[in-house]
Amino acid sequence: MRTRFLLAAGSALLFWGILWATEKPFREYPGIEYTNFPLPRDWETVHEWTRARLKYPDVTHGAYGRDVYWTMDYPRSDRHLLEGVRRLTRIDSKSVEQVVEADGTDDIYNYPMLYAVEVGHWELPQKQADQLRDFIQRGGFLMTDDYHGFEEWEIFRESMERILPDEPIVDIPNRDDIFHTVYDLDDRFQVPGAQYLETGLTYEKGETGRIPHWRGIYDERHRLVAVFCHNMDLGDAWEHSDNPAYPEKWASLAYRIGMNYFIYDLTH
Repeated sequence: MRTRFLLAAGSALLFWGILWATEKPFREYPGIEYTNFPLPRDWETVHEWTRARLKYPDVTHGAYGRDVYWTMDYPRSDRHLLEGVRRLTRIDSKSVEQVVEADGTDDIYNYPMLYAVEVGHWELPQKQADQLRDFIQRGGFLMTDDYHGFEEWEIFRESMERILPDEPIVDIPNRDDIFHTVYDLDDRFQVPGAQYLETGLTYEKGETGRIPHWRGIYDERHRLVAVFCHNMDLGDAWEHSDNPAYPEKWASLAYRIGMNYFIYDLTH
């Protein structure tokens, strides 16, 4: 079993690695929370796997001079998470994230997975939705996080239906491989955002934000091609995993979820 896993992961990394010759240079953007977060010392070192963060247009229509919601927790959350990938798996991970967008170029296809945050505020034009559909149909994996309540779910769902209009969004069953690749995640619970430190609440956006939902979309081979972390905030958990005030049990679960999802993507 272990040999098959290593061969599958290695083959996936090799396939995506072939494409890296055409990837865009690393670039940092000003974030909502951080504008000068320090780069790791080895940020320029080439590695086999890079985690991509999706830059998307949002409901503000650039009212702040740019789209902002995609930068939530960026880049502190990304850098902390990637340290965890190196420590907890055998994925040869780059120490910095790559910001990508569905801009009509081939750059998005250089990365096996995309992470999109605050998608309760995204607003995808059809052209970008079409390219994200193409990304998924070519074997890409989409993970969304940090959106809460009914209203944000509906905003997310509207754009998601432009990406995969004929594919139902379903609850992921507990027995699915994605919950059992590295860690057995039988006892999952809501991972709150850092707002808990101020409010004492583990949920956001009223009563419809109370219950965490583990949802996704399967392809015809019953492989999850998109996963949706609704009513939870893994990004904040990674971001504040070095904050003694943020409970360790939530940060630990957020890391375990991330490791399972990344390994699932590379082996299924």
